[in-house]
Amino acid sequence: MEKYLEIKSEIKKALADKKPVVALESTIISHGMPYPQNIETAKKVEALIRENGAVPATIGILQGKMKVGLTEEELNYMGKGEDILKVSRRDLPFVLAKELNGATTVASTMIIAALAGIKVFVTGGIGGVHRGAQETFDISADLMELAHTDVAVVCAGAKSILDIGLTLEYLETHGVPVVGFQTADFPAFFTRKSGYPVDYRVDTVEEVAAAMKAKWNLNLHGGMIIGNPIPLEHEMNRQLIDQAIADALKEANEQGIKGKQITPFLLSKIKGITEGKSLQSNIELVYNNARVGAQIAAAYARL
Repeated sequence: MEKYLEIKSEIKKALADKKPVVALESTIISHGMPYPQNIETAKKVEALIRENGAVPATIGILQGKMKVGLTEEELNYMGKGEDILKVSRRDLPFVLAKELNGATTVASTMIIAALAGIKVFVTGGIGGVHRGAQETFDISADLMELAHTDVAVVCAGAKSILDIGLTLEYLETHGVPVVGFQTADFPAFFTRKSGYPVDYRVDTVEEVAAAMKAKWNLNLHGGMIIGNPIPLEHEMNRQLIDQAIADALKEANEQGIKGKQITPFLLSKIKGITEGKSLQSNIELVYNNARVGAQIAAAYARL
């Protein structure tokens, strides 16, 4: 495994000492936000995780090596490099074998976090079942990873460009618990409510940590989704965002944009339609997830 996996010394020591560690993805840096906001956000997220009692572990792939914890130079390269591939489960063997550079999605970040022994992962929103999947079968690999990789994912729900109802149905079929942190309504990324209920509402980080421990002690393999709503003051108008998504989806369909290109295209279009407000909301919800994720990791470490 040493050939493929490199864990930063600070993170390795924290894991050995059973201290709280939080995994972070790199797709949000390389493909999710423009420069320089991507680097500024990544650094602020790491700082927030430290402030809330955990060690941050940003994950990426450089020259065929899975890196758990990036240096400032590596982080900058992730944000500016033009040769950074978007890497999910299926891509990992080839990116490693060819010694390429890659930004990790939710699915591949979960895989690498699990290899390193990290149990909590903070992201913006999970992938899911795309609208119109009845015809296209476009379902994110994130969902299958959640079905069998033992990592808890703190997110602001599923991206609102998705079919949230079908996403939740898929997760139920695969036995993935979907919990709402201080909410009974599954969040929809830019908005606090999707109109769909969560499986369980939890009001404290200790409750989440106890459920994680019970799940994995019973060898019930797979992840857990902790839906943490965007802060009220940064929530977007639901009607505005729904219209922006509808317009962006129509344009994507007309241009034949599909697969892994669809999400960055839609988020970029929505940013334009909302005059940049969606980008600021995206940044704020990630900060909020970082705070909660670090507190959950700390509670889990105490157990």
